[in-house]
Amino acid sequence: MAHQQSAEDSLSQLKTHTQGIDDIVRDEIRRTMVEEFLGLGEECKRATQALQSIKRAANIRVALWSAGVMAISIGMAVIILWRALPTKTEIGALRAERDRYSATVAELEHRGGRIDLRRCGAKARLCVRVDPKAAVFGEHRDYFLVQEN
Repeated sequence: MAHQQSAEDSLSQLKTHTQGIDDIVRDEIRRTMVEEFLGLGEECKRATQALQSIKRAANIRVALWSAGVMAISIGMAVIILWRALPTKTEIGALRAERDRYSATVAELEHRGGRIDLRRCGAKARLCVRVDPKAAVFGEHRDYFLVQEN
């Protein structure tokens, strides 16, 4: 019985030591997990800051590229318009030329420029539309008044 009592005491001490080791291991695991999670949290913060920094840099780069492309496009349009459109001097000269042509057309209309001239017959001779109701003129009565449009 003494051996059994000694064995039970040893077993009781072993249980106590096991319980103590179990508590120590749990505390150590808990402390290690907490340290690792804190470290992971810091790494996540640094990664988040790095990604935000990259995002800001990318946004700035996109904005600069957009502004550059827009400036080049506007510049090209201005250059094309500057070369394609006439200057004020050229516009003035074109207006003066148009006015001269308008005056010439008015003078031609006044002189009979609205008569209906055509090529007629097999030989394509020049003919004119006349007013058959109007009086005839000339010694041989071979002049007719032209019908104006």
